[in-house]
This record gives sequence, C-alpha cells and structure tokens, in this order.
Amino acid sequence: MRWTCAFLWCVVVPTLHAWVPSTTNPASRIGTRRWEALGDRELEEPRMNPDRPELPELKGDFDWDERFGGDDNWIVENVPGKIVLNEIELATQVTALNKLEETWRKEREWEEYQDSLKTGFVSKAELANGRFAMFFLVTGLLTEYWTGVTIPGQVEELLRIAGVIGFDG
Repeated sequence: MRWTCAFLWCVVVPTLHAWVPSTTNPASRIGTRRWEALGDRELEEPRMNPDRPELPELKGDFDWDERFGGDDNWIVENVPGKIVLNEIELATQVTALNKLEETWRKEREWEEYQDSLKTGFVSKAELANGRFAMFFLVTGLLTEYWTGVTIPGQVEELLRIAGVIGFDG
C-alpha cells in the first residue's frame, strides 16, 4: 500500500496538469514563451492579404525588383529561364490552375469528411475495432489461464448472467 501511494504521489500527481486542460490560464493554451512575450496584450488576429481579404497575408510577398533594383548584381533584364506570357497564355494557365485548385479542394474535402467518420467501413472505425478485439482476446485468454474457464465458457456465462439464455442449460 505504501508503494502504491508513493508511486501515485511521485509519478502520477506531478503529471496531472498535462492531462487536464486549464481554462483559466491562457499560458496553458499557447506556448509559454509566446505568452510571456505578449504580456497582457490580446492575441492578434492574423493579417489578411489586401488583394484577397479571404486569404492570409503571404510572408515576403513584395516586389523583389523594387527592393533590389539598385544592386549591381540584381538581374532584371534577360533573366535566364524567364518566360514572357501574353494575355491568352496567362488566361489559359489561370484557368488550368483554377481547375486543379477545384479538384484538389474537392479531394481535400472528401478526405476531411472520411476522416471525420467514426462508424462504418472507415479506417478509424476499423482501427478501433481491431484494438478492442485484441484487448478482449488477451483479456479472455488471461481469464482462461487464471480461472480455467474457456473463452466459449466465458461467453456462455456472460449470456446467462445477462439473461439471454436460461440458467438451466
């Protein structure tokens, strides 16, 4: 009994905070360093792209030629591999990219839908079913080892206790 109490006190109790989410301390919801850096300020909303407000701002999305144009090593004309497209070619590429985007969006939505399912012939349900089956198979084998009652005998006893089959045989 003393060893059990010592184990609980030394091992389990210090780790309880990792399993119980805190709703009062914002530092437990985000990284501690980030929280200390922010201080009492509220968390900022992500900045949005000015051209397309529904999308987040791209990091480093600016005019490179304007920034490095004065540098002697910065090439802006006769760039190797640079492709100049006319309006029709550009529109064709945009249309093709929009089709790809739509296809990938549909695939992503389908995968998210499949991942959200928990019953039926989906991977999450089959994984849980396999784990439960292995757990109860091991439990049945250990029970058979310790009590001498076979697994079909255990099932029969369970059905008798549940009242599915009668006690008289």
